[in-house]
Amino acid sequence: MRLHYLQHVPFENPGSILTWAEENGCSVTSTHFYDDETVPKHDDYDWLVVMGGPMNIYDEKNYPWLADEKLFINQAVNSGKVVIGICLGAQLIADVIGGKVTENSYLEIGWFPITLNQEARSSPLFSFFPKQPTVFHWHGDTFSKLPEDAICIAENNACRHQAFIYKKRVFGFQFHLENTEEIIENLINNCQDEMVPGTFVQTQKELLLHPEYIKQDNKLMDMFLTRLKRMEKEGG
Repeated sequence: MRLHYLQHVPFENPGSILTWAEENGCSVTSTHFYDDETVPKHDDYDWLVVMGGPMNIYDEKNYPWLADEKLFINQAVNSGKVVIGICLGAQLIADVIGGKVTENSYLEIGWFPITLNQEARSSPLFSFFPKQPTVFHWHGDTFSKLPEDAICIAENNACRHQAFIYKKRVFGFQFHLENTEEIIENLINNCQDEMVPGTFVQTQKELLLHPEYIKQDNKLMDMFLTRLKRMEKEGG
């Protein structure tokens, strides 16, 4: 299985997803937009992972490659690829499938629980998740509106739409299950100016205080990817 990922800034890489890919014999390629790298042909990969970043999806003036990236993601979705978006990546997917991305009511930075709904609990890809796992957040925008054929599967008090499934092959996560301690440290070092005190903004100390959550969330991502790979192999 060939996995390709799109990375927007040097300090937000796929983290535990790369470990899972290596352990499962997947070949991995990447496009680093901050280095002006180009995207591959769609025949050259099977799964697409779209990472996060501090920019917003409409910031094409400062990041002109966003326009080409949206076109590429749209083509990937329409060609039947498995597409997984995380934070900014999920927002980009939501935009190209007909949703709307806006500023969220709250800035959400830190470890906060989400609630998975019945749609998630009945899916073999998410049925093993705790009903209210504590996950890592770092976002100010959200996919505030989703098209009718996208299914929202999680929410919390800070953000109504935390994750969605689209056409059984496309997944958007507003939160981060892939983060390692190193990635969180890099986020703090590079984006600490975003940490404006608020209801759902934790301190730097609190962000680094929970290695047990990192371990739990990496395991959840691992199990999700493993089940998704199995489902793909079985033609589900």
